[in-house]
Amino acid sequence: MNSKYQALFESFALRSGIQLKNRIIMAPMTNFSSNPDGTVSDAEVEYYIRRSKGVSMVITACTYVTRNGKGFSGEFAADSDEMIPSLRRLATAIKDQGAKAVLQIFHGGRMCPPDLVPGGEIVSASAVAAEQEGSAVPRALTDQEIEEIIRAFGETTRRAIEAGYDGVEIHGANGYLLQQFFSPHSNRRDDRWGGSLEKRMTFPLRVVDEVKKVVAEHAKGPFVVGYRFSPEEPETPGITMADTLVFVNALADKELDYIHVSLMDFWSQPKRGVDSTRPRIELIQERVGNRVPVMGVGSIHTADDALKALQTGVPLVALGREIIMDPDWVEKVEQGRETEIETTLTKDDQTRLVIPDPLWQAIMNTPGWFPVVENA
Repeated sequence: MNSKYQALFESFALRSGIQLKNRIIMAPMTNFSSNPDGTVSDAEVEYYIRRSKGVSMVITACTYVTRNGKGFSGEFAADSDEMIPSLRRLATAIKDQGAKAVLQIFHGGRMCPPDLVPGGEIVSASAVAAEQEGSAVPRALTDQEIEEIIRAFGETTRRAIEAGYDGVEIHGANGYLLQQFFSPHSNRRDDRWGGSLEKRMTFPLRVVDEVKKVVAEHAKGPFVVGYRFSPEEPETPGITMADTLVFVNALADKELDYIHVSLMDFWSQPKRGVDSTRPRIELIQERVGNRVPVMGVGSIHTADDALKALQTGVPLVALGREIIMDPDWVEKVEQGRETEIETTLTKDDQTRLVIPDPLWQAIMNTPGWFPVVENA
């Protein structure tokens, strides 16, 4: 290994007691490839096996905690005990390659396609549609339903423990239900779940508390709890960087193993709420990094990109699209072959990279998502 990259391979101890062998994580990414009954497919297992050898931790694609939380076709389920064998199969496959396995748990809220949820009824904090063409107006959840969803996050955490995962990541990013409660765009409530900034934080923080309570009751050993969030929204009203700095402060009080900042570009700057041209992640690290480890992600492709990200003080770096394009990224850096890292795809790469058909079709049919080039 080039000694320049030594920092990427330093071990890191999480608060729960889990030890990570290096600083590189596989980011959670939807792959649309589960079986119709909600079980993990053979193709998914092979896809994860191919990517679990070098990274210290794999965060899975999100799985839904209730039937009406399913956000994608081909998303695997964790909403009943019947799914524990399926969940276990994926955890075992990842861990057998030497990585820690973390299950990302979520509810899609108003972003769920109506045809994927019972009765076609989508729900959210308030009856406000997403600002996307064709978005349906959701039904506002009742107080009792909110409490039931909080319990469902806990129950899914118990299933993750029973299935042998090393942890869970609570998915509060990318416009899904936990973010919908935090956002002034989607949360127009005037009860205990909304109104002020503090009340909009109530639901996500209650979910964190429930998950941690279940871990304390059921985990036999160290078990990771992380939280993923998006720092800003484009909508008006919407989440601002100022809102997020208050929220991460509250998250830091929860003694989480890490917080995961969901970004398309690690170096992106705040749009509103704070007067700063520094990257959002630096502001978050400065605010809470001494109390909770911060994980960054977004357009990190080369070893130099990852090293530069670590030099912000953030201790953990996640690779998303890059680990799809080059599953051997970590090994190449470790072996001094960082110049061989692949940062593009060709149309002939699917089989070699063990990418399931639905994910491959999504990549090929979404211009600009991945850099697809002609064969050399």
